[in-house]
Amino acid sequence: MVTINWQNETEKRKTEFIEDLSTLLAVESVRDDSQATDQAPLGPGPKAALDKILAMAKRDGFRVKNIDNLVGYIEIGPQDAQDYVAILSHVDVMPAGEGWQTDPFEAVVTDDKIIARGASDDKGPGMAAYYAFKILAELDLPLKRRVRLIFGTDEENDWTCMNRYFEVEPAPAYGFSPDAEYPIINGEKGNVQIEIKDQATNGGTLTLDNFEAGLRTNMVPGKARATVTGDTKDLVSDFETYLSHHPVISGSLSQEDGKIYLLINGRQVHGAMPETGENAGTYLAHFLQQYDFGGTAKAFLTYLGTPSHDDTIGEKFGINYTDDVMGALSMNVGIQRFKADDTLYINYNFRYPKGITPEEIQKGLANQRNGWAVTPQIGGHAQVPHYVSPNDPLVATLLRIYHEQTGLPAHDQVIGGGTYGRLMARGVAFGALFPDSPDTMHQVNEFAMLDDLYRSISIYAQAIFEITNFD
Repeated sequence: MVTINWQNETEKRKTEFIEDLSTLLAVESVRDDSQATDQAPLGPGPKAALDKILAMAKRDGFRVKNIDNLVGYIEIGPQDAQDYVAILSHVDVMPAGEGWQTDPFEAVVTDDKIIARGASDDKGPGMAAYYAFKILAELDLPLKRRVRLIFGTDEENDWTCMNRYFEVEPAPAYGFSPDAEYPIINGEKGNVQIEIKDQATNGGTLTLDNFEAGLRTNMVPGKARATVTGDTKDLVSDFETYLSHHPVISGSLSQEDGKIYLLINGRQVHGAMPETGENAGTYLAHFLQQYDFGGTAKAFLTYLGTPSHDDTIGEKFGINYTDDVMGALSMNVGIQRFKADDTLYINYNFRYPKGITPEEIQKGLANQRNGWAVTPQIGGHAQVPHYVSPNDPLVATLLRIYHEQTGLPAHDQVIGGGTYGRLMARGVAFGALFPDSPDTMHQVNEFAMLDDLYRSISIYAQAIFEITNFD
């Protein structure tokens, strides 16, 4: 029986780990379709990050494959093994957003943390898994199966990368994704977008020229802006009063050339946990809906400001639902757009348990029309609920290793977030966020605790070694 001090092996590689992670964090790997090319199908950033991690793997002597500049993998273990285990991570990141205290794409390393976009989601955990690979390879430990560390470039959007991977590569036997939290995620709710589109018209004494909130469907909007023209004297004083009555948000108002420009600052968080944030867009709509707007501008503001506001479980739409195992449905109004004489657009992101369907959610939104003939449509990237029994040896082994190395309680759990783990029939998410650690994913000033990343290298090394050697 092989006995390894995994913590000691991690200790030897800390300096090198931080150097490689800082190099990867420096790549602004945000999807940008406006710069997409045949060689960079998601824009230059995601491709550059994939190239960077695969170059590190070549430097370290791993078997490497790049698939269409969308996804790549690093492989160890016997090449003639019939099946393989997969560790699925991603190198793309969310847009940085506003309000950073440091350059989001220049890693800042302090005594206890590393600060940059992607430090916790998912470059930090992905690099921890990479260094687990290095430990296994450098110690030349025996493996019964091949094991692949697969890096995608589109996890934060449409999963184009993994869709392509599973088109051209055989499915793994089982595995995990280091893109969530400990002790383990063996259940993930369904994930669906519902979209509302219409012509953007006005007709009241006030005109809504523009309204904009949200960067991605899976982020709670942290900022919202609107431009209004017309008789706005009451609006100016009312806005100050509104902010004073809602201390969880802040904002500002300016006037120029007969127009009023409004800004609300909320709290940007991951769309899987909308209850922990403050949706700047629905707050702004909640304030503006009281005024004499006409056309679809009035309907847009009312729809956002009443049934969509201050409700992250869909109760006002009559779609709140809770499953005993998977928990409650959650709702995030991630993107809100209105441009006068052009179009309006609202994008909802729902995380739903088994027991309710996307069609039922769609119907609930359609029933809340407020005088608006709205026709919600199911958008792309729909995912059904996923669950692996806690009795599965994969789940039991990972929980045991987590407890052995940390001394912390180990239990199974279900989340609203969607990870690559769900792409495997026997797939789970495993770390790298510890229960007592701050969660800054998708937020400004994102960071990861250094000790958490170091602990994860050790946990992942043992985990990969043991699950790859299942009988």
